Amino acid sequence: MINKVVQDAASACADIPDGAILMLGGFGLCGIPENAINEILRRGTKNLTCISNNAGVDDFGIGLLLQQRQVKKMISSYVGENAEFERQLLSGELEVDLIPQGTLAERIRAGGAGIPAFFTPAGYGTEIGEGKESREFNGKMYLMETWLQADFALVKAWKGDTAGNLIYKGTARNFNPMMAAAGKITIAEVEELVPVGELDPNMIHTPGIYVQRIFQGKDYEKRIEQRTVRQA
Repeated sequence: MINKVVQDAASACADIPDGAILMLGGFGLCGIPENAINEILRRGTKNLTCISNNAGVDDFGIGLLLQQRQVKKMISSYVGENAEFERQLLSGELEVDLIPQGTLAERIRAGGAGIPAFFTPAGYGTEIGEGKESREFNGKMYLMETWLQADFALVKAWKGDTAGNLIYKGTARNFNPMMAAAGKITIAEVEELVPVGELDPNMIHTPGIYVQRIFQGKDYEKRIEQRTVRQA
Protein backbone atom coordinates (compact mmCIF):
# COMPACT_ATOMS: atom_id res chain seq x y z
CA MET A 1 0.00 0.00 0.00
CA ILE A 2 1.42 3.39 -1.03
CA ASN A 3 1.88 5.81 1.84
CA LYS A 4 0.84 9.26 0.59
CA VAL A 5 1.47 11.16 3.82
CA VAL A 6 3.50 14.36 3.70
CA GLN A 7 4.61 16.23 6.79
CA ASP A 8 2.54 19.39 6.56
CA ALA A 9 1.03 22.04 4.29
CA ALA A 10 4.48 23.44 3.45
CA SER A 11 5.60 20.06 2.09
CA ALA A 12 2.31 19.45 0.29
CA CYS A 13 2.19 22.83 -1.48
CA ALA A 14 5.88 23.39 -2.14
CA ASP A 15 5.68 22.81 -5.90
CA ILE A 16 2.54 24.85 -6.65
CA PRO A 17 3.91 27.38 -9.16
CA ASP A 18 2.88 30.89 -10.06
CA GLY A 19 0.08 30.77 -12.64
CA ALA A 20 -1.32 27.44 -11.45
CA ILE A 21 -4.99 26.50 -11.81
CA LEU A 22 -6.33 25.53 -8.39
CA MET A 23 -9.57 23.96 -7.22
CA LEU A 24 -10.36 24.79 -3.60
CA GLY A 25 -13.00 22.68 -1.91
CA GLY A 26 -15.66 23.69 0.56
CA PHE A 27 -19.04 25.35 0.65
CA GLY A 28 -19.07 28.84 2.07
CA LEU A 29 -16.45 28.53 4.80
CA CYS A 30 -17.41 24.92 5.56
CA GLY A 31 -14.80 22.34 4.64
CA ILE A 32 -12.29 24.74 3.09
CA PRO A 33 -8.58 23.76 3.01
CA GLU A 34 -7.51 26.34 5.60
CA ASN A 35 -3.95 25.08 6.03
CA ALA A 36 -3.23 24.90 2.29
CA ILE A 37 -4.66 28.39 1.70
CA ASN A 38 -2.53 29.80 4.50
CA GLU A 39 0.57 28.14 3.03
CA ILE A 40 -0.08 29.59 -0.43
CA LEU A 41 -0.57 32.97 1.25
CA ARG A 42 2.73 32.57 3.11
CA ARG A 43 4.61 31.56 -0.05
CA GLY A 44 3.21 34.47 -2.04
CA THR A 45 2.30 32.27 -5.01
CA LYS A 46 0.67 34.57 -7.57
CA ASN A 47 -1.28 34.80 -10.84
CA LEU A 48 -3.48 31.96 -9.67
CA THR A 49 -6.72 30.82 -11.27
CA CYS A 50 -8.97 29.69 -8.43
CA ILE A 51 -11.99 27.45 -9.01
CA SER A 52 -14.22 27.52 -5.94
CA ASN A 53 -17.92 27.81 -5.23
CA ASN A 54 -17.28 30.81 -2.97
CA ALA A 55 -14.60 33.49 -2.80
CA GLY A 56 -14.21 33.35 0.97
CA VAL A 57 -14.78 36.46 3.08
CA ASP A 58 -12.58 39.53 3.30
CA ASP A 59 -10.26 38.21 6.01
CA PHE A 60 -10.52 34.44 5.67
CA GLY A 61 -10.23 31.66 3.11
CA ILE A 62 -9.66 32.71 -0.50
CA GLY A 63 -10.37 36.27 0.61
CA LEU A 64 -6.85 36.34 2.08
CA LEU A 65 -5.35 35.51 -1.32
CA LEU A 66 -7.50 38.18 -2.97
CA GLN A 67 -6.31 40.75 -0.44
CA GLN A 68 -2.69 40.08 -1.42
CA ARG A 69 -3.47 40.17 -5.18
CA GLN A 70 -2.38 36.55 -5.59
CA VAL A 71 -5.46 35.61 -7.64
CA LYS A 72 -5.59 36.49 -11.34
CA LYS A 73 -8.92 34.81 -12.11
CA MET A 74 -11.87 33.44 -10.11
CA ILE A 75 -14.20 30.76 -11.48
CA SER A 76 -17.01 30.58 -8.97
CA SER A 77 -20.71 30.80 -8.21
CA TYR A 78 -21.55 32.60 -4.96
CA VAL A 79 -19.33 35.57 -4.13
CA GLY A 80 -21.62 37.87 -2.17
CA GLU A 81 -19.73 37.82 1.12
CA ASN A 82 -16.50 39.39 -0.09
CA ALA A 83 -16.28 43.16 -0.51
CA GLU A 84 -12.68 43.02 -1.78
CA PHE A 85 -13.73 40.56 -4.48
CA GLU A 86 -16.46 42.98 -5.54
CA ARG A 87 -14.03 45.90 -5.62
CA GLN A 88 -11.48 44.02 -7.75
CA LEU A 89 -14.19 42.81 -10.13
CA LEU A 90 -15.71 46.27 -10.66
CA SER A 91 -12.30 47.90 -11.09
CA GLY A 92 -11.21 45.34 -13.68
CA GLU A 93 -8.33 44.05 -11.54
CA LEU A 94 -9.75 40.53 -11.37
CA GLU A 95 -10.93 38.28 -14.19
CA VAL A 96 -14.12 36.48 -13.17
CA ASP A 97 -16.29 33.69 -14.56
CA LEU A 98 -19.57 33.55 -12.64
CA ILE A 99 -21.28 30.21 -13.17
CA PRO A 100 -24.64 28.86 -11.94
CA GLN A 101 -23.95 26.68 -8.93
CA GLY A 102 -25.31 23.46 -10.41
CA THR A 103 -23.41 24.05 -13.65
CA LEU A 104 -20.20 24.67 -11.71
CA ALA A 105 -20.66 21.43 -9.78
CA GLU A 106 -21.36 19.45 -12.95
CA ARG A 107 -18.44 20.97 -14.85
CA ILE A 108 -16.12 19.88 -12.04
CA ARG A 109 -17.72 16.43 -11.85
CA ALA A 110 -17.35 16.09 -15.63
CA GLY A 111 -13.67 17.00 -15.33
CA GLY A 112 -13.13 14.19 -12.86
CA ALA A 113 -15.14 11.72 -14.94
CA GLY A 114 -13.31 12.52 -18.18
CA ILE A 115 -16.39 13.99 -19.89
CA PRO A 116 -15.27 17.00 -21.96
CA ALA A 117 -18.72 18.58 -22.44
CA PHE A 118 -22.42 18.25 -21.60
CA PHE A 119 -25.70 20.11 -22.19
CA THR A 120 -27.73 21.92 -19.55
CA PRO A 121 -30.75 24.29 -19.74
CA ALA A 122 -29.30 26.55 -17.01
CA GLY A 123 -28.34 29.95 -18.38
CA TYR A 124 -29.80 29.61 -21.86
CA GLY A 125 -31.01 32.99 -23.13
CA THR A 126 -28.93 34.92 -20.59
CA GLU A 127 -25.43 36.44 -20.54
CA ILE A 128 -24.14 33.06 -19.40
CA GLY A 129 -25.01 31.61 -22.78
CA GLU A 130 -23.28 34.23 -24.89
CA GLY A 131 -20.77 32.65 -27.24
CA LYS A 132 -21.68 29.10 -26.24
CA GLU A 133 -23.08 26.39 -28.46
CA SER A 134 -26.78 25.61 -27.90
CA ARG A 135 -28.92 22.74 -29.07
CA GLU A 136 -32.55 21.69 -28.85
CA PHE A 137 -33.56 18.45 -27.15
CA ASN A 138 -37.22 17.41 -26.93
CA GLY A 139 -38.36 20.94 -27.68
CA LYS A 140 -36.18 22.62 -25.06
CA MET A 141 -32.97 24.60 -25.57
CA TYR A 142 -29.75 23.63 -23.82
CA LEU A 143 -26.28 25.16 -23.52
CA MET A 144 -23.11 23.20 -24.02
CA GLU A 145 -20.77 23.53 -21.06
CA THR A 146 -17.23 22.16 -20.89
CA TRP A 147 -15.44 20.33 -18.12
CA LEU A 148 -13.25 21.97 -15.51
CA GLN A 149 -9.94 20.47 -14.44
CA ALA A 150 -7.10 21.83 -12.33
CA ASP A 151 -3.36 21.51 -11.88
CA PHE A 152 -3.94 21.07 -8.15
CA ALA A 153 -7.09 20.28 -6.18
CA LEU A 154 -6.91 21.37 -2.54
CA VAL A 155 -9.51 19.57 -0.44
CA LYS A 156 -10.28 19.22 3.24
CA ALA A 157 -11.76 16.11 4.85
CA TRP A 158 -12.80 15.09 8.34
CA LYS A 159 -10.86 11.81 8.36
CA GLY A 160 -8.35 10.24 6.03
CA ASP A 161 -5.94 7.34 6.00
CA THR A 162 -2.34 7.04 4.86
CA ALA A 163 -3.47 5.72 1.44
CA GLY A 164 -5.53 8.88 0.81
CA ASN A 165 -9.03 7.53 1.41
CA LEU A 166 -11.24 10.37 2.68
CA ILE A 167 -14.44 10.87 4.67
CA TYR A 168 -16.08 14.30 4.68
CA LYS A 169 -18.54 15.64 7.21
CA GLY A 170 -21.81 17.39 6.42
CA THR A 171 -21.76 20.25 3.94
CA ALA A 172 -18.06 19.70 3.21
CA ARG A 173 -19.25 17.01 0.79
CA ASN A 174 -20.77 19.59 -1.59
CA PHE A 175 -17.63 20.29 -3.65
CA ASN A 176 -14.66 18.50 -2.08
CA PRO A 177 -15.33 15.00 -3.53
CA MET A 178 -15.80 16.27 -7.09
CA MET A 179 -12.71 18.45 -6.92
CA ALA A 180 -10.62 15.59 -5.55
CA ALA A 181 -11.34 13.70 -8.77
CA ALA A 182 -10.75 16.65 -11.10
CA GLY A 183 -7.26 17.70 -10.00
CA LYS A 184 -4.13 16.40 -11.72
CA ILE A 185 -2.57 16.47 -8.25
CA THR A 186 -4.95 16.32 -5.29
CA ILE A 187 -3.72 17.50 -1.90
CA ALA A 188 -5.94 16.52 1.03
CA GLU A 189 -5.73 17.96 4.51
CA VAL A 190 -7.62 16.13 7.25
CA GLU A 191 -8.58 16.68 10.85
CA GLU A 192 -7.70 13.11 11.75
CA LEU A 193 -5.16 10.91 9.95
CA VAL A 194 -5.40 7.17 10.63
CA PRO A 195 -3.66 3.99 9.41
CA VAL A 196 -5.05 2.03 6.47
CA GLY A 197 -7.85 -0.25 7.65
CA GLU A 198 -9.19 2.14 10.29
CA LEU A 199 -11.88 3.61 8.02
CA ASP A 200 -15.07 1.70 7.24
CA PRO A 201 -14.89 1.07 3.46
CA ASN A 202 -18.64 1.71 3.18
CA MET A 203 -18.20 5.23 4.58
CA ILE A 204 -15.40 6.44 2.28
CA HIS A 205 -16.42 9.33 0.02
CA THR A 206 -13.17 9.81 -1.94
CA PRO A 207 -11.12 6.69 -2.73
CA GLY A 208 -7.40 7.10 -2.26
CA ILE A 209 -6.74 6.59 -5.99
CA TYR A 210 -7.72 10.25 -6.48
CA VAL A 211 -5.38 11.60 -3.79
CA GLN A 212 -1.64 12.11 -4.28
CA ARG A 213 -0.74 13.82 -0.98
CA ILE A 214 -2.34 13.87 2.44
CA PHE A 215 -1.43 15.54 5.72
CA GLN A 216 -3.00 16.15 9.09
CA GLY A 217 -4.04 19.77 9.41
CA LYS A 218 -3.98 21.88 12.54
CA ASP A 219 -5.46 24.98 14.15
CA TYR A 220 -8.74 24.90 12.22
CA GLU A 221 -10.90 27.95 12.89
CA LYS A 222 -14.01 26.58 11.17
CA ARG A 223 -15.56 30.02 10.96
CA ILE A 224 -19.28 30.53 10.48
CA GLU A 225 -19.93 32.72 7.45
CA GLN A 226 -23.12 34.30 8.77
CA ARG A 227 -23.49 33.97 12.52
CA THR A 228 -27.04 34.71 13.59
CA VAL A 229 -28.14 34.78 17.23
CA ARG A 230 -31.43 35.65 18.84
CA GLN A 231 -31.92 38.90 20.67
CA ALA A 232 -30.96 38.84 24.34
